[in-house]
Amino acid sequence: MRIVEEFPRQVQEEETWIPMADGTRLAVRIWRPVDAEAHPVPAILEYLPYRKRDLTAERDVQMHPYWAGHGYAGVRVDIRGTGDSDGVLTDEYLPSELEDGVAVLEWLEAQPWCTGEVGMVGISWGGFNGLQIAALQPPQLKAVITLCSTDDRYADDIHHMGGCLLADSLSWASTMFDGNACPPDPELVGNRWRKMWLERLGGSGLWLTQWLAHQRRDAYWKHGSVCEDFAAIRCPVYAISGWADGYCNAVFRLLEGLSVPRKGLVGPWSHKYPHLGVPGPAIGFLQDSLRWWDHWLKGEETGIMDEPMLRVWMQAPAPPSARYEERPGRWVAEPGWPSPNIVPTAFRLTSGHGLRSEEGAAPEADGMPLDIRSPLSVGLYAGKWCSYNAPPDLPHDQRDEDGGCLIFQTPRLEMPLEICGPPVVELELTADQPVAMVALRLIDIAADDKATRVSYGLLNLTHRDSNEHPEPLEPGKRYRVRVRLKHIAQQFAAGHAIRLAVSTSYWPLAWPAPVPVRLTLWPDHCRLILPVRPPRPAEEAALPAFGEPEGAPPMPKTLLQPTQETWRVIRDLANDRTTLEVINDEGRYRIDDIGLEIAARVTERYSYAYGSYDSVSGWTEWERSFRRGDWEVRTLTRTLMTSDVDNFRIRATLDAWEGDTRIYAQTWDETIPRDLV
Repeated sequence: MRIVEEFPRQVQEEETWIPMADGTRLAVRIWRPVDAEAHPVPAILEYLPYRKRDLTAERDVQMHPYWAGHGYAGVRVDIRGTGDSDGVLTDEYLPSELEDGVAVLEWLEAQPWCTGEVGMVGISWGGFNGLQIAALQPPQLKAVITLCSTDDRYADDIHHMGGCLLADSLSWASTMFDGNACPPDPELVGNRWRKMWLERLGGSGLWLTQWLAHQRRDAYWKHGSVCEDFAAIRCPVYAISGWADGYCNAVFRLLEGLSVPRKGLVGPWSHKYPHLGVPGPAIGFLQDSLRWWDHWLKGEETGIMDEPMLRVWMQAPAPPSARYEERPGRWVAEPGWPSPNIVPTAFRLTSGHGLRSEEGAAPEADGMPLDIRSPLSVGLYAGKWCSYNAPPDLPHDQRDEDGGCLIFQTPRLEMPLEICGPPVVELELTADQPVAMVALRLIDIAADDKATRVSYGLLNLTHRDSNEHPEPLEPGKRYRVRVRLKHIAQQFAAGHAIRLAVSTSYWPLAWPAPVPVRLTLWPDHCRLILPVRPPRPAEEAALPAFGEPEGAPPMPKTLLQPTQETWRVIRDLANDRTTLEVINDEGRYRIDDIGLEIAARVTERYSYAYGSYDSVSGWTEWERSFRRGDWEVRTLTRTLMTSDVDNFRIRATLDAWEGDTRIYAQTWDETIPRDLV
């Protein structure tokens, strides 16, 4: 990243509070030009629960001062009950959070240094609430940049995929379990800090049990899902994600569903801002965002809206790896979405495990059916649903997975083939149990037979017709189902082959069905439909290049203990138990400006005993500490999730220490009935 030391306008920083109507104060950090009261500027709001003073400070100080130096106020607010704000946070995207957000916009409009024009920006949680607040139509909000977020909290969030329960829901719940147990900073809030901390420890709760109480798409998930009424959003939206992120599908749905001016961008990145994007290439997102803000908040003609609505990174073939520094490829563009340039191209599955082009194919007939009953080992090399760090949480060689699957494959390609959009699989099948899932993986088979996952999709077959009203399967009855895989832009090279793998489990990416399931497929009635995009070299050559990544000077920071991340698959043959162990040790570092030392370590273990669905378990542990001088606090959270045929069981503990004294402890033991999951 190129560090920018000097800006058109000199920047000042302040920390203060924004009062809410009920007396609650929200902590805010503001960067703005020193002459903003004489020459007011628009504001860019980022509204998060992730602790502006420490946990996101390193990222914030390279973005918000950059915008401020170009004539904006960069505003970073802690959501009620988080960071240094008052209150207790009890769940995601609560009505109170959105109401507070509207109040923050009103407060910004009233400041003498603000023109009253406000944009919202945010990745993940901040991307969610940017869209959700836009749907409330506050007059101050003129434009949004939403990154790595979703319009549909049930169908396409970290909790569920195709009606299947994602193990990332446990991982994410544990992350918030840890975050909600963190205290405010005494240096900022004073002697109130201990009382505020105890209120959070006792009041935030165990969010995972709330989420598991809603296993179908009910009113709980519809709240905050802007796809319920796209027309409610009346300000321009720039939607951004990455192919390694869990949220890339939403970019395409927003482009299709919204009627306001809008743009979409999808790079090769994981769950990161594009100027920090891994796998690379990272881009000059801050320069690109300025073109967006200058157009919509200052009324300047920057040319950004004259460019294609959608730009995506067309990935070239790459060997399978859990870590990439960069993904080879090129930028391509479409004038809108859906695009008239995408040609659906169908391949018929065959009883001989082939994928045969439908052009000139014989009429459908009942060929030989094929059965599959996958072992729970399928999925151990899947990586995470949402890649946060890119290395090393991406999927590895799919040959390690394919032995427990039905596979169907094309002949070696004579010419390159490129796709852009969601691959679709249509299946005709039966199941021998009333609750079953199917997992589908689209794979690039290289000339040396290495297998790289391109896309995948899951379907809880009880959700075949509705996520809101699932129905059990009738064992032995034939059903036709349609599964959309994750959107992707990918080239398959000449000499490569395309493989489709079908399995009945994908653990631990998704929680398995209550009991082992056998699926029977009638391949001659099954199709893979690829969104083929013929290249347009002349148009691609004319696309403007993104600049190199830029940012304001980094936060002064001293590393006291290095970071370390490991992913290990442990096959204990003596005890017939397999475990995926993930350790992310964030090390220890000091934020020099405020003299605060922070350390954190998370361990996750997902395991099963061979052949035993009742043995499946997910376990997480977070350890975190803050220290300044003789002030030190420490928290430890643990969560264990198990299941049997009828229920999920959650056991958790929370412990907190001030110095050497444990000042809080709580345990949970909750049972939640399975609801066709």
